[in-house]
Amino acid sequence: MKLRLLVCLLLAAPTLSNGASKEIVDLQRDVALLQQQLRDLQRSQDEKFAALMELARQAVDGANKANTGTAVIQSSLSKTLEEQQKQVVAPVVGITTRMDNLSNDVRTMQQALSDMAAMMSKMQSQLSDISQKVQAMSAPPVAPPPPGGTASGAPGTDSGGPPPIPATDLYNNAMRDKGSGKLDLALQEFSDYLKWYPTGDLAPNSQFYIGMIHYGQGNYDAAAQEFDMVLEKYQENNKTKEARLYKGRALVHLPGHKTEGADEFAELIKRYPGTDEARQACTERQALGLRCAPPASSSHSTASKKGSKR
Repeated sequence: MKLRLLVCLLLAAPTLSNGASKEIVDLQRDVALLQQQLRDLQRSQDEKFAALMELARQAVDGANKANTGTAVIQSSLSKTLEEQQKQVVAPVVGITTRMDNLSNDVRTMQQALSDMAAMMSKMQSQLSDISQKVQAMSAPPVAPPPPGGTASGAPGTDSGGPPPIPATDLYNNAMRDKGSGKLDLALQEFSDYLKWYPTGDLAPNSQFYIGMIHYGQGNYDAAAQEFDMVLEKYQENNKTKEARLYKGRALVHLPGHKTEGADEFAELIKRYPGTDEARQACTERQALGLRCAPPASSSHSTASKKGSKR
């Protein structure tokens, strides 16, 4: 039995040997093919790496050339800018210097013109004073009044002689002296205007400014009387609203007359609603703790009578 098994194995051995040899051959062929593929892949990688290295070298060369070109351009641009700066700065400096000199000349001229204007104003004032003195000296002497009364003459004069100075000049002198702080002189000149030209176009203004001078000096009693003269003596004029406003203010400053002053404010609001003076009068009433509504007509009549007596 054992012998038969051995014989069978011996007979089958060549067959097994032939099958294993074929598999080894196939395996060797596959290994050789794989090695060939690896060599091809390595060669391809080497070629691609070489090409990449060449591209990198070319890029580095291009960058170096670009840097060189940029440096050359920058150097050339710097030189060009320096040359242009040298060419431009000098003229600009010269122009700036000339502009500074011109500004100094203009300032000097302005100062000279200002000095000249001041001198001209002073000379005009002196000429005006001389003119007034000449007119006063050339006026004929005032004749003494006849016995038992005054001489008849022009309206508004105390004698038969003409006014010593034209109305406009007298008023302008008064306004100039008022503006320069010569209040006593301005007060006298406004009074002279009313004396010589009681019906002149500027009589209401003169009367009003007399009141304003008294008001500014704190003489509120006299101021209230002068403002009342503007309202009572003259018809509606450009100083009517202001005169009533300042009459009210003057009365408010006087002890015991705040109610009368408030009534003047109310009357101003009633007669001239929407005006700047009416708005100021409203503010004055509110400061006294009162409303802006005007009082009854009877109240105003009483206030007007009281103001007329002042």
